Amino acid sequence: MRKDRLDGLGFGTLLAVAGILAANQIIIKIVDKGLQPVFFAGARSALAILFVAAWMAYRGVLGRMRWADLGPGVLIGTVFAIEFIGLFLALDLTTVGHAALIMYSMPVWMGILAHFFIPGERATSLKAAGLALAFAGTAWAITSRGGASAGQVSAGQVSWLGDAFALVGALGWAGTAFIARTSRLRHAGPEAQLFWMVLVSAPILLAVSPLFGPLIRDVTPMDWVWLVIQSGVVVAGGFVTWMWLLSVYPTSTVASFSFLTPILSILLGHLLFGEVLSITLLGAATLVSLGIILINQKPRDPPKA
Repeated sequence: MRKDRLDGLGFGTLLAVAGILAANQIIIKIVDKGLQPVFFAGARSALAILFVAAWMAYRGVLGRMRWADLGPGVLIGTVFAIEFIGLFLALDLTTVGHAALIMYSMPVWMGILAHFFIPGERATSLKAAGLALAFAGTAWAITSRGGASAGQVSAGQVSWLGDAFALVGALGWAGTAFIARTSRLRHAGPEAQLFWMVLVSAPILLAVSPLFGPLIRDVTPMDWVWLVIQSGVVVAGGFVTWMWLLSVYPTSTVASFSFLTPILSILLGHLLFGEVLSITLLGAATLVSLGIILINQKPRDPPKA
């Protein structure tokens, strides 16, 4: 049943999803020590194929996978692969806080694409202010070094290279959202979109992973457990829950809560890896969060005569 405002169940579920997505950054950071990042991303997509297919079979929507969607399906899956090459390498090279904050600049790039290429999605003055704030926060995060240099990979350190990969991830995320909104895949439904993403990205990521070094680092049994959790809970479960929230509660309200994920990621990075909570990082996070909220605000209807 569609609801016009957030209730206790919706609020609690939104917090849980934000926590899952924030924990996603932590899991990637941990497993990157045992598995090479791009190989890890490919293995996650490959395993997620099974989870997403099982969910679609349970829901009776496997029929939404059509050969006619092959072209945009391959395109969205390829961009999805680029997105996660960026994110997984970013978390190998920079801090969780920096990677999450830059990754969640995605609404900026999506907003720009929508303004120019999606009819009826031109930026209002409020949305433009949000885009400006989020862009300023992202730029602030990227240009603040904290004494680190490119190539540093220890916990608590940042690097230009890692931040650049995080930006690639954000652009890739915006690209998948744009393709899902503007191609024929918009009629296939979100489950089919996700299935195309993991189905196409898995072989691409696994094929290119040897270019990024040895596939196995200092792997432990727990790394394989995290891989299964990533595929089932984060990729399949988190996405499906997010879809349910969007189907029940106002889209602008749900989307505005996405600002919680980078905030939680920054806090978890500080607690688990000793990452520094600098004034610069917190200021940048504040700008990005305010920007995301403004970008997702629904314009007020004009007063009736």
